[in-house]
Formats: sequence, structure tokens, C-alpha cells
Amino acid sequence: MVRPLDRVSDAVSETELERRWTALREVIRDAGVDALLAQGANHVNGVGGYSRWITGGALYGSYPETTIFPKDGLMVKVGHGPFGGEADFGGRNRTQPGTGRRLSTPTFPAISYCDAYDAELIAKEVRRLGLRRIGLVGPGTMYWGFANALFKLLDDVEFTDVTDAVDHLRADKSPEEIDLMRRAARMQDDIFAKVPEFLQPGLRDYQLMAHGQFHGALQGGASGYFLGGSAPVGEPVGMNPRQMQGRVIQDGDVVVFQPENSGPGGYFVHACRIYVLGKAPQELVDRWGDMVEAQDFTVGLLQNGADCAEIFRQYNDYMQARGFSPEDRLFAHSQGYDVVERPLIRQDERMAIGPNMNIGIHPRYANERVFVTVCDNFLTHASGPAERLHRTPREIFEL
Repeated sequence: MVRPLDRVSDAVSETELERRWTALREVIRDAGVDALLAQGANHVNGVGGYSRWITGGALYGSYPETTIFPKDGLMVKVGHGPFGGEADFGGRNRTQPGTGRRLSTPTFPAISYCDAYDAELIAKEVRRLGLRRIGLVGPGTMYWGFANALFKLLDDVEFTDVTDAVDHLRADKSPEEIDLMRRAARMQDDIFAKVPEFLQPGLRDYQLMAHGQFHGALQGGASGYFLGGSAPVGEPVGMNPRQMQGRVIQDGDVVVFQPENSGPGGYFVHACRIYVLGKAPQELVDRWGDMVEAQDFTVGLLQNGADCAEIFRQYNDYMQARGFSPEDRLFAHSQGYDVVERPLIRQDERMAIGPNMNIGIHPRYANERVFVTVCDNFLTHASGPAERLHRTPREIFEL
């Protein structure tokens, strides 16, 4: 008979989960709350990572799972399943580590009259446990229908946002998490290495992306997506999503290829390279070199204790001094279970750079003729320069 645990793919260890749970209980004590509450869904798209960081479990659809993480004792979960579903694990089910009870109800985000179903079960458990103060983790990732109903049902319970404290915990990656990040980068390096043997005129952009997704999955890649596409020389490509990847690739085209797929265990890194089916135009080559230099400049600023807003200011000064536009969105940020996590390298970020952070850096340039972005992930250290995790050469590949 197949054991359920044998089916679990690249789960983090129970030792790693215990490390997280110990840190979360410090957050509970510092905030003066009785429990934490988090909800997640759609981990396949690189969102909702708070709940996965707490539970270790992945959610591969839009059906949410809500977790009560108490000051003492085992977690309670509410998720999709039959009406009245109740499983008492008592912490013994190793596919649901740290879980005492899981309750279910068949809610669907597109069915508005189900909005309160999960909230009713959570409210019942809050009453049963006698919780009076609850710390919300990542409330921006909760469904509004659930949260609105919950706050009405528990109008005598005090809710406080403890996300900032949890963000600091998630930003400092453990040795086990760093190993998963390295494996994700090696997976993407292998995907890049397979592009030249596959890329040819006549393919549609989405077929190239599917080829990358396939080879990532063969190496344990868990989820994610691919951005980019093709255009003739003299036209910018851009970061096209799947619905804009229907163009047929032609001889002489410029192809932008950016994997944003997570590796084994669900950890995200990302990288971008450009391929040309012919000779790369000189303007493209020059701007690529400029963006490599901008990335290197940023890496030099990722020192332990550095202020992210100050890094952002220096980066924009660097770009403008060379005639480039300042960044007006996001050019560097951390990653983990979420494709974008704190810290952001931006004017509104309060977190400082620390060791063991997984920072993706992607300076970009675009005009009416070319689009260039150089993207790689870097691991920060307590001292010395940040380490580039991707090994694929930072160059334009002419095929």
C-alpha cells in the first residue's frame, strides 16, 4: 500500500517547519496576541506564500485554505471539501504537519453566496479556542468576502496586523531554503541551455515557453510562468504574458525569454536572457551591456544593513547620469514562496538588507526599437559581495 507521505514532492523538513513555528511564537508573544491567522490560495502563481510558509503545504487552485496558528498547541485549518468535513489529526498526520484539526466546506470564489462559509467555520473555532486577540498575517492575500464576513462574526475580537514581523522572518532564508533557491536557479540554467537546440522559426512564442515549463517540471519545478516573446529587429518585445505569446517566430527575430517558474519545494527565482535568430543589432548589444553594468552596480550596494530606499535613490542617480529613465515601478526585490516578497528595493521600503536574502535584480531599458532587461537572482551574505545564483552567462545568444 502506498503511504501518503511517499506522494509528497520536495516538502520542507519538519525541522525547518519547527524553526519557523518557534519564530512565529515569538511574534505572537511580542504582539500580545493569542494566535495568528493566515489565508492562502493560488500558490501555483507565486502568491499567497504566507500560508505556505506557516504550514508547509501548497495550494494549487483558487480554493482558499485558512489557518489558525495558536500561541500553544496545534494548528487548525479550514479549507475546501465536503460540507461538515472534520478531520482530527492530533499532529500525527505527517502530510499535515503541526495540524490538529482540519474542517472543510465546499466554497468557490466565483460563487458569492459561499463567501461566509469559511468565515463561519473559523469563527466557530475562534470561539472554541477562546481567542480574544488575533494577529493577521498577509491580510492583503485574503479574499474580501471571507474577511468581511469574519470581522462581522467576530466584532468583539481584536485584530492586529503582524505581517511586518513575519516579513522579516521570511526575508532571512534558512540553509534549507537557500538550498532550494540554488536548485531553482540550476533548474533555470538548464532550461536556458536547452533553448538553442529547440528555438527555430515557425514556432509560436508559447511553444518556446511550454518547452521551458516542461523541462522545469521534469526537474521538480513546482509552478510558475514564463514571460517574453519575439519581434523582428527594430521592434521592442516586452514582457508578454501567456495570452500575448501567440506570434509565430521568424528568421532574424529577437526573442526575450524569462522563466519565472519555481523550483523544487516551490521557491521562486527568475532570470532573463535574449536570443537572436541571426545577428544582434548593435543598439541591442550596447543597451544589454549597459543593463549588465546597472545590475553589477546594484549588487555592489547590497551590503549588510544597507537601506533599501537609499539603494533605490543611488540606482536612479546612476541611471539618470547615463541618460536612462529612473525606475518608476520595481527593479529589484526578494523572492521565496511569493514571486515578489520584501524587501523591495524602492523608496517606500523600510526593511534593511540583511544576510541570506534572495534578491532578484532586473534593470530594464526600452525605446521604440529595443527592449532589454537583465535579470538574475543574488544571495546576500553577512560580509562581502552578494552571490549570483544563476550561472548562465549574461550575454545575448546569437543562433
